[in-house]
Amino acid sequence: MQKPTIKRITLKNLTAFLMALSLATLVILTVNFRSISVRIMEDKALAISEVIKAGLTSHMRAEIMENREYFLAEINALTLVNNVAIIRSKEVIEQFGEGHWREKEHDHVTEQAFTSGQPVFILNDIEIEPYLRAIVPFIASTSEQLNCLKCHEVKEGTVLGAVDLRLDLTEYRNTTAKLLAAIGLVTFTFIFLIVVNNFRTIQRYVQDPLNKLIRRGEDAYYTHTPIDADEFECLEFENVAKEINLFTEDVIHRQAVIEKKNLELEAMSDEIENTLQETIFTMGVIEEQRSKETNNHTLRVTKYSQLLGHLYGLTERELELLAMAAPLHDIGKLGIPDAILLKPGKLTKKEYEIMKNHCLIGYNMLSHSSRDVLQSAAIIAFQHHERWDGTGYPQGLVGDDIHIFGRIVTLADVFDALAAKRVYKEKWAASKILAYIEEEQGGQFDPKLVELLIKNINEFLAIKHRY
Repeated sequence: MQKPTIKRITLKNLTAFLMALSLATLVILTVNFRSISVRIMEDKALAISEVIKAGLTSHMRAEIMENREYFLAEINALTLVNNVAIIRSKEVIEQFGEGHWREKEHDHVTEQAFTSGQPVFILNDIEIEPYLRAIVPFIASTSEQLNCLKCHEVKEGTVLGAVDLRLDLTEYRNTTAKLLAAIGLVTFTFIFLIVVNNFRTIQRYVQDPLNKLIRRGEDAYYTHTPIDADEFECLEFENVAKEINLFTEDVIHRQAVIEKKNLELEAMSDEIENTLQETIFTMGVIEEQRSKETNNHTLRVTKYSQLLGHLYGLTERELELLAMAAPLHDIGKLGIPDAILLKPGKLTKKEYEIMKNHCLIGYNMLSHSSRDVLQSAAIIAFQHHERWDGTGYPQGLVGDDIHIFGRIVTLADVFDALAAKRVYKEKWAASKILAYIEEEQGGQFDPKLVELLIKNINEFLAIKHRY
């Protein structure tokens, strides 16, 4: 799963925060606006009730109460007033009788107003036609300009009646909805502008500089050119660029030191490898001198082996190992007594058994090392007298069970031995050597190696003549 970018995380969190803040603000505004509006509507209901009270009192004082229906009808015609009615107390009914058609009877809501002597308001703003019902009681008093007790035979403080108003809140609700919608639109517009501004700010001051810093950092490393810190507008990125320059400079310096050390180690490794190769070759020459071999026998066997390995398709490293290890193929002869090793005539059976031990002696001398060169030399020393048909020594290995290094050196060693004069024989002609090798194809020698030697005999003879 792909990780989100800094810009995406920042904008997501900022948007969520602003949305939550806006929602909370709208809720608070809605509640407060509703509370204020309800208070205003209640005050308006009280004001209308006072107008009705004053009008009815004026009608009473002028003794024209029979005309009050017209007055109440005019009040009812007000924009906000859906219905207006008068409720008489039982004391007034007992004194003046039942009222007219715009007067109504008591219900459980009006009883609250008559009992408490306080206005009662009922708000319903969730219906299709919202309304506020106000029941405002009239209290008998002598403290006002008009002494109610002059006309009404009641005690002071008695509820004489109440005005029952029903105010239409549709316009109020529509106005509120429009106002809240406008506030919401403005709020979300600001949220959008804030998000866009932050998007551009993050893009300009964070994401773009960060990408630039990465590119400049790579260039600084590969081209050894420091980052220009003045390219960045923000102080933080300028400081980071300077730190990267210091870090890059240190890395480049350390890398140069490491490269120098690597070159020194490489030169030392080459020197060790060359020294080892020379040492191995010298050991082969020492064995050659002790055995009274023909001069350069070790060198020629090495060259023949290299050529056969190349023709066979060995890898470059295998050819290196073969060339370095081949000179030690007869190193085990250092452990053979001179009387046997230098005997000019044919060896007895017992002497021959002793002579065969040089394979194991050579293996034991070389196999203790973990270096691949000496391990290869140990294999060659141990197996260069094995035969393809399994009649060789010391293990009697057959065919591919003999390591390719052993098979190659076996053929190279015999080829050079037959072509050179020894204390026990004269050198053979090239035709006789080839005839013998062909005869031993699949017997002493690997058939494929024999084919390669015969096919490329001129190259082998060129090596023989050169060395």
